[in-house]
Amino acid sequence: MNLWAAGGYDLYWTESELHTNLMILLNIAGALALGLLVGYERSYHGRAAGMRTYGFVCMASAALTVLAAYPHEWFGGHGPTGLVVDPTRVIQGVVTGIGFLGAGVIMKEGFTISGLTTAASIWAASAIGVLVGIGFYAAAIALAVMSAGLMMWGAKLEGWLPSRPAIAVVVRFRKGFVVQESDLKRRAHAWGYTLAMGSLAITYQDQQPEWQFFAVAHGRRKGAPFSRLASELALVDGIEGFRLYPARN
Repeated sequence: MNLWAAGGYDLYWTESELHTNLMILLNIAGALALGLLVGYERSYHGRAAGMRTYGFVCMASAALTVLAAYPHEWFGGHGPTGLVVDPTRVIQGVVTGIGFLGAGVIMKEGFTISGLTTAASIWAASAIGVLVGIGFYAAAIALAVMSAGLMMWGAKLEGWLPSRPAIAVVVRFRKGFVVQESDLKRRAHAWGYTLAMGSLAITYQDQQPEWQFFAVAHGRRKGAPFSRLASELALVDGIEGFRLYPARN
């Protein structure tokens, strides 16, 4: 049957088709609202992925999922006869595609990795969209609220619980200087830090050694602040330059 023959386009505007389109539209709109809710926290804190990114992810995930529920309405109700759509394959494709998007917001500089929380929350936004598309609206709303709450208050919870913050240190020594690891450990201990096991990396070029390592604080408030570390490292004999930055994600 030629759907584009005279009057064939009317098949797309029947009462049944309009009802299906309305249901899909409501699902997409709901997913968009929940995506914007989750993305607002990232946007508020100046992250690369903000409300629009989360809105698109959640909305598109819902659209791709919900269309699998109406194969009998495809092509104006004249889709392939007996077509059975497996929603799990649609969901698998959505989750795989979102994985590439999440990888794009993860950045690594030296020992520091950033963007992991944003990548994980984008993945959660796709799950919210899938839940909306399937029809689990209460679960989708709950997941959106929990995701937004985790991003807003998760860091405060981490700050309240006991922890051992870590810093990444890169130290460049003057040419010909012989570095003693025991002396480095002793100084770190005096400043309230312990060298993380297995984190030490040493480069040696033009008789100039450079050490890179993680230093883990003995406790949340037991490690010396950056300003003190910088001042005291500048006075250590043999050190020509250094870099300090938080080892966080």
